[in-house]
Amino acid sequence: MAVETYLIFLVTTMVVVFSPGAAAVAIAAQGATNGGRLALFGVSGVAAANVVYFVLSATGIASLVIASNLLFSLIKWVGVAYLVYLGATAIFSKAGAINIRPDRKKSSARVLFVKGFIIEFANPKALLYFAAILPQFLNTSLPILPQIALMGITTVFIDVFSYSAYAFLGDRIARGGVKDWVVSLINKTAGGALLFAGFKMAGVSAAK
Repeated sequence: MAVETYLIFLVTTMVVVFSPGAAAVAIAAQGATNGGRLALFGVSGVAAANVVYFVLSATGIASLVIASNLLFSLIKWVGVAYLVYLGATAIFSKAGAINIRPDRKKSSARVLFVKGFIIEFANPKALLYFAAILPQFLNTSLPILPQIALMGITTVFIDVFSYSAYAFLGDRIARGGVKDWVVSLINKTAGGALLFAGFKMAGVSAAK
């Protein structure tokens, strides 16, 4: 892979990953409630979901999923329902799945991993992104596998770095002795962001 091509892929992926979204909100909330280090299991879940999508895209299976309205719609609406659930519990519940409460009982590493995986895997935009972007950077005159491996490793590294930053940002907020009304505002803002993400996801179609 030419250096110029790789740099374009790197910058494009960084912009997409670092842009705040549902996964970023969820990981920040995990960091605030469970601490930055424990929230890294949630980060691992997000990264694992993207690895699955990356492999599907690299093997061409993603194209089949996108072409199947039933499969694509299933992934999309499961994601929408989960985001609405997370958003609603963040706004209305004092013990919701995404609610930022430093005094809450910490979740297990397995639970954090599963939540991170689900919230990212249920986002069809990740599937569309990988399916659309990978072919654009592949040089078919050179061995394909090393190029895919390079982009895959790069994507995982960016995922882990980005979401780890969100995890420790949430941890930092919790440790700062934030007043109750500020925590409530953060929860409602996070919940609103998740509901908005669900609304936007509902409008995603395989044709886009």
